[in-house]
Amino acid sequence: MPDKKPLTVALHGMDERSRKIMMMFLQGPCRGKVVVIDDDDSDVDIFDGDMPASKKLLSEHLGTAREKPTIVLSLQDFNHEGVLQVRKPVKTDDMLSVLNEAKIQLADFARKKAEKQAVLAVAETKQNDEFEPQPLKTYVMDRDERGKISKHRTAMRFDEKGFQAYIGSLSDIDVNDPAQFANASYDPKDYFQGYIQSAFMVCRAKGQIMQLQSGWKPIMIFPHTHEVWLDADDPQLRAFAGIRLNQSSTSKMSISPVNGQTMGLGGSLDKFQSMDAFLWKLACWTSKGRYPRMIDYTRPVYLKCWPNFTRLLITPHALRIAALLMQGPRTLPNVAQVLDVKPQYVFVFASAACALGLMSQAKREADNLVQPPEVKATKGQGLLSRIMNKLRG
Repeated sequence: MPDKKPLTVALHGMDERSRKIMMMFLQGPCRGKVVVIDDDDSDVDIFDGDMPASKKLLSEHLGTAREKPTIVLSLQDFNHEGVLQVRKPVKTDDMLSVLNEAKIQLADFARKKAEKQAVLAVAETKQNDEFEPQPLKTYVMDRDERGKISKHRTAMRFDEKGFQAYIGSLSDIDVNDPAQFANASYDPKDYFQGYIQSAFMVCRAKGQIMQLQSGWKPIMIFPHTHEVWLDADDPQLRAFAGIRLNQSSTSKMSISPVNGQTMGLGGSLDKFQSMDAFLWKLACWTSKGRYPRMIDYTRPVYLKCWPNFTRLLITPHALRIAALLMQGPRTLPNVAQVLDVKPQYVFVFASAACALGLMSQAKREADNLVQPPEVKATKGQGLLSRIMNKLRG
């Protein structure tokens, strides 16, 4: 479930008028998702990146070791590793999206701090207890975890250019044609994705390390560390993901427990991946721009919580799609229409989100109480359409 606690933010480098306007904005259009405080214990620091006095404060701030997210409001592009930006004039959707990213960063900072404290605690224990050292396995796991850190960072972020070639295309259907939406679905059970999802469920339920045999390459699943191990690169997995499995292929699928101490995977730590990140990209490759058959595209869907984009492959417009669905349920075609993007980008996002259990069909009574905001006219709208909208109003 998403964290309902509002973020606390501190405003820096703003004059009194700018500060009051920003406070009203954060507590008004941003619907109280943040609380402005004055002390150093805030969750997030927000700087005005344009005022001369603020630029000096910001420069000094970025020169220190930061332990919480930083957001910069600026008219110009502001590029600094790890720093989030909102372009002026600040728009509600942009700010909400960046605040959600700040929440993800905040959790990441907390995780790193906890890991650092754990390492110091282990070192202190080892130093103070020479006669009863920790079992060798404990120290091996710590070293292994450090070797796998690179596999848990952001995968890739895509814009529209090149994404089609990355996920592959379909020859029998145009997923961007509204007349073909009814046929633009796929069943994950017909592909490797479905077997991976089932294997993950079994491993979590039994709490055991297991191996999935597929007739291709074995996959080790570690439910306690929430990881998978696969001796294959992304292009190989992407090719296998798009193959519709027949009865001969499915007969080779099997899952069985394995002994974690005798697997001998220590020399190939780079082949470990997060279970969520693995399943997310697998669903993207299987989808090829289609939506999962479990979703009725004519009925609204909702997003249960914000995806952890710091760990996931970011498809085109994924942040905008997530931000819109966090506001309330909508149909998939409506999301594409409101954001003025190709339906395939909404469909592939829906496929990945459903695979991780983050998206579901709206069935709650509350979903029918409030109508989603009316679709706004795009810049490319014709004169006749604008006149008709005026007449309807």
